[in-house]
Amino acid sequence: MASDPIDDAAVLNALFGNSTQGLFVFDAERKVERYNPAGRGVRKLAAEDVVGHEVEDFAPGVDSAELRSLMDEVLASGAPLRRKLLRGRSPSDPDRTLTVEVSLFPLPDAGSGPPGLVAVVEDVTERQAAADRLAVLSRVHSTVGSTLDVRTTADELVRGLVPAFADGASVDLLDDGLTSGPLSSGVPLRRISFAPADTVIVRKEGDSRPFPYPTPYTQALNDTEARIVAVTPEAPWLAADPEMFEPLLKANVRSMIVVPLRVRDTVLGLLTLYRNRTDPFEEADLAMARQAAATTAAHLDNARSYRREHMVASTLQRKLQPSTTPHLSAVETAHIYLPESAGGDWYDVIPLSGARVALVVGDVAGHGIEAAATMGQLRIALRTLALKDLETDELLTHLDEVASQLAEPSEPYVATCAITVYNPVSRRCAMVRAGHPAPVIVDPAGSPVDVEVPLGPPLGAGGGRVFTPALIDLPAGTLIAHYTNGLLGAHSHDPAAARRRLAQTLASPARPLRELSDDAVYRMAPSRDDDAVLLLARTHTLAKENVADWTLPAEPSVVSTARRLVGQQLAVWHLEEAAYTTGLIVSELVTNAIRYGAGPIQLRLIHDNGRLLTEVTDANRTSPHLRHARESDEGGRGLYIVMRLSSHWGVRHSQQDKTIWSEQRLGGEPDAAGFAEFDVADVEGLS
Repeated sequence: MASDPIDDAAVLNALFGNSTQGLFVFDAERKVERYNPAGRGVRKLAAEDVVGHEVEDFAPGVDSAELRSLMDEVLASGAPLRRKLLRGRSPSDPDRTLTVEVSLFPLPDAGSGPPGLVAVVEDVTERQAAADRLAVLSRVHSTVGSTLDVRTTADELVRGLVPAFADGASVDLLDDGLTSGPLSSGVPLRRISFAPADTVIVRKEGDSRPFPYPTPYTQALNDTEARIVAVTPEAPWLAADPEMFEPLLKANVRSMIVVPLRVRDTVLGLLTLYRNRTDPFEEADLAMARQAAATTAAHLDNARSYRREHMVASTLQRKLQPSTTPHLSAVETAHIYLPESAGGDWYDVIPLSGARVALVVGDVAGHGIEAAATMGQLRIALRTLALKDLETDELLTHLDEVASQLAEPSEPYVATCAITVYNPVSRRCAMVRAGHPAPVIVDPAGSPVDVEVPLGPPLGAGGGRVFTPALIDLPAGTLIAHYTNGLLGAHSHDPAAARRRLAQTLASPARPLRELSDDAVYRMAPSRDDDAVLLLARTHTLAKENVADWTLPAEPSVVSTARRLVGQQLAVWHLEEAAYTTGLIVSELVTNAIRYGAGPIQLRLIHDNGRLLTEVTDANRTSPHLRHARESDEGGRGLYIVMRLSSHWGVRHSQQDKTIWSEQRLGGEPDAAGFAEFDVADVEGLS
């Protein structure tokens, strides 16, 4: 037997009597004709306060303007509208934020008047709050940690949390770095970020001091646990420092979350969130704040680790750079060194024999401690090789061999480098480069000098390619500018234009080099993401009266002639006290050139800056061999004597000849008394 059909009216009565969803029937004037009193948002309202009224009459916290617009749309179109999200205050509980999904359905026209509509309202406050938390957390994950800068990371966190999750947020970090375990109440923290920017809660940005004790801040630091804190005028912890916490009450803060920023067992600081909105923080908010803090703490730890490594690398890099550049007759120098990225840029000014100088600028691939260490190794190797008086192409060839030993398999090369060797006697300049920009040269009148310096391969790139130097004679007062790519800054996309800009900046070579260096930095605007080096050198020429040259035949009889010429020249320079020692040195070097050299002998004396330089050049490129003579030997002591009488000595080769040189420090030369047993006539036969 078929059962009687269910009465629609009974279904409607059941729904309107028992459903927890909000059900409302509106007439054409948008007034409530019927509703379910069991709906969550209207349970505490009297029926007479709802029926016959518009929504704004009994639910002033709901956005009635938007709801009215939706109703008009449905009434005009006759089509239903489903699941539109609205926010506001709960009609029966004004202290509670309400989020609802509204669906509107038009009622069929019964012919007795304008149609009405039915609204189905579902309370989705908790579900939407969870979705909002996830959205905030997703934003934190995607935006925090875009850089390795501590302050930027903290700023990204507070911007991600305010105003979507909190009305205010602050990050305070330990001044003394990372600390493990519970912290004492006296540990100072520095405010590094807060939001919104026009509101300062508790302390100002940059303020560094301990938080008052005992307060939620010190408790969170001590037990490293996050906590929700109610803020009321009666809260006992406010008494720890009423003046400091007065801004909390003035800003109507009602609720706080204090979360330690931790990485493993290490505390970095605190994240504090503030709400002055009606809804206080709840446990679900605390869980989300913990996750946001954990994500940010990891990025802060990375940023601090990078900063510490950057500081160590920068310190190491500075220690490995020349402490001071030498004062030389050949050139006047000035430099700018900007270790922005703690990379491997370096410069050097190396005094060489014959009053020459080597100007060096290099750039190691990569950044950090490894790059700085590699730079130090290359710089020391280069200095060692330079002091062996190698020609510039040989110098880079040997340095390339050293770099190849330092190369990592994953790196295409180790470094780039450019070297200029300048001779103030001949004004001859030799330039060579390995994958590095050529120097910019400006003549004494301020015009750029075009020099084609062949580009050799970077150091450590392999392939066994050769380095070819460029040779040019430069007048005194010429400006030589070596630099690394970091100096080019915003102009690095067009190196040729950048070189022209640098040359224009240096077009007043008579100005002080320090001013020119600073102007170059100001105009070139070096990159903040790369190191930058600028080495300026203004060339000088040794005065003719400080250089004496003689060409002598390769005959034994010229030894005494050489001594006599040297004695006469020293008398002209008023250096008679150095005549005996210099005579011994000249006798040995000339004798050695006669016995083992070839062609005519070139003898040169240079009086330079408290030094006396002696050079003997012959056409035989074979290097002499220094050895200690045995008692039974009749010879073999010549170069040993030169070594003992000189502060420095060595051999310099060119493509055509070799030069043996000796340097004496005037006023502090070696004591010749130890050589009294050698008569001048006797030493002529020693080699």
